[in-house]
Amino acid sequence: MSEQTTPRTRLYFTGNCDGFNELRDALAQHPELEVIGSSEHVAQATGVLAGGHLECILHGTRSGAFPADEVAAIREQTRAPIVVVAAGGTAAILDEALEADVSDVLLLPQMIENVVFTVKKASHAKRAVPESSRTQLGRVVTVFSPKGGTGKTVTASNFACTLTKQGRRTLLLDLDLQFGDAAIVLGIEPEKTIYDLVVAPGELDFEKLAGYTTKHPCGLDILPAPLRPEDAELVTESKITRLLEVARECYDVIVVDTSPFFHGPMLATLDRTDDLLVLCGLDVPTLKNVRLAMQTLELLSFPKSRIRFVLNRANTKVGLSKREVESALRITIDVEMPSDRAVPVSVNQGAPVALSNPGCDFAKAIASLTKVVVTEQKAKGKAKAGRRRLSLARS
Repeated sequence: MSEQTTPRTRLYFTGNCDGFNELRDALAQHPELEVIGSSEHVAQATGVLAGGHLECILHGTRSGAFPADEVAAIREQTRAPIVVVAAGGTAAILDEALEADVSDVLLLPQMIENVVFTVKKASHAKRAVPESSRTQLGRVVTVFSPKGGTGKTVTASNFACTLTKQGRRTLLLDLDLQFGDAAIVLGIEPEKTIYDLVVAPGELDFEKLAGYTTKHPCGLDILPAPLRPEDAELVTESKITRLLEVARECYDVIVVDTSPFFHGPMLATLDRTDDLLVLCGLDVPTLKNVRLAMQTLELLSFPKSRIRFVLNRANTKVGLSKREVESALRITIDVEMPSDRAVPVSVNQGAPVALSNPGCDFAKAIASLTKVVVTEQKAKGKAKAGRRRLSLARS
């Protein structure tokens, strides 16, 4: 009969102090731990720290004060728990550690079993997320148009920025995998993309996801599309499924910018979409494609109650009106987005109008769009609570 083995806790060592190397060598021999590697300087370890497969970081310091800058540098790369290690440290380190984002402080020398206990305690707590995230999963809002050039990415990025500005933890996921432009529209140059995330070793969890997102100055997290079109092939349906499951545990809203196609990743996204924002335009080719998309959604049994129709550039005088669009598609437009000169200017500047020009007509329309989604979410929540109370009363 084979003996069942317990997975070992994966460690990485940064920094240095007296006795640190000896501690690393001793822990490397422990059957419950796996030392992945070490680097005296945090800047030299950014790649492995961001890999998402580490379960604890031991950071050694020779300073008599708490190494706040070094801990901050580690935290930029990973959400894995950090244990600060010092040789005969001072009360200042302990006092400041209480206020910092670290799991524990170890003062050398220590018995090896005490160190192992501290490491395992920290690693077991690493998956903890805020209570609000565990009690209510985040909402997936997918922005879709079956035709390019309709303003889908601009709408998705400004929508996500507005939600963030309203205080909601928001992730913008660019699933236009071959030619996504969300990062450009937001004026950022990401070092990591969704491609880097899906090919990285280890199981996907909150800490790993956090290591691959890029934070916009407004607080929005972005997971950009791959830099090369050929890399899109590795972002599979199963990877997207797991990504959305993890993201819903960490964020209030996940805004998904999509390509115009019903490919595997898009189908996986639809399976987990709470609100589908379909962008329409005032031109016949777009209306034709929207009609075909609606037929496809019906074949996929996607609930009509989750679809919201958005008419972009609604005030453009091109021979079609909102009423004619609604009649042709047999739908009701939920929100009208105006044609606004501020939009192309903001795109060229890499500054979303929702932040740089919140008083413009387009930014106001985006704010109205968030109200439609949020109001609908609250209404559904109240209806669900009402049904639950009725069920309890009947029982």
